[in-house]
Amino acid sequence: MSQELFDAMKQSIVDGDEEQAAKLAQQALAQGIDPLVAINDGYVLGITYVGEQFGAGEMFLPDLMLAAEAMKAAVAVLEPEMQRRGTQRQMLGKVVLGTVKGDIHEIGKNLVATMLSASGFEVYDLGVDVPFEKFAQKAREVNADIVGISALLTTTMVGQKTVIETLDDMGLRPKVKVMVGGAPVTKSWAEEIGADGFSEDAMGAVTLAKRLLNA
Repeated sequence: MSQELFDAMKQSIVDGDEEQAAKLAQQALAQGIDPLVAINDGYVLGITYVGEQFGAGEMFLPDLMLAAEAMKAAVAVLEPEMQRRGTQRQMLGKVVLGTVKGDIHEIGKNLVATMLSASGFEVYDLGVDVPFEKFAQKAREVNADIVGISALLTTTMVGQKTVIETLDDMGLRPKVKVMVGGAPVTKSWAEEIGADGFSEDAMGAVTLAKRLLNA
């Protein structure tokens, strides 16, 4: 019976159906299924599938966003039970994420945060218009593995470089890896400022984060 439930969980993410995803999570709890098993054997398969389809050009940004929201809804139902049982998802690493000072774009960053979180990373989202030194301070405070810096404007891109310099000054590099992203960001820009990698989209950010940590 639970295999059918897991398949339905996967499908609810593929369909981007928040209500159904949450309902199935409640069903799993009612049946005594370990919430961690529900996440890993059901929902994660859905988000992985959507990511692959997105990468292949078969699904598009709205699909990815809906899938991410459905994933969030399911985890929100399962989380209290996980805490009650004292079970923790195996986290791949800690990521500090934010949109750089002077820039208030957040759709892309939010999607990256959700996808990283859904894929098993512990994410600290600092929001938008984040002061340069705050990235470094937060990274040191939580002992982050990766700092992700988003910029959507050519004028704020330079801030990504300043954040990396701040991380350097605080002695956090090269232990803390840096990912950069945003519409104007290119591979050559990432190389020029000394970032460890860049991604064009949320799924790419997950792949990159895993690669950087060999996770």
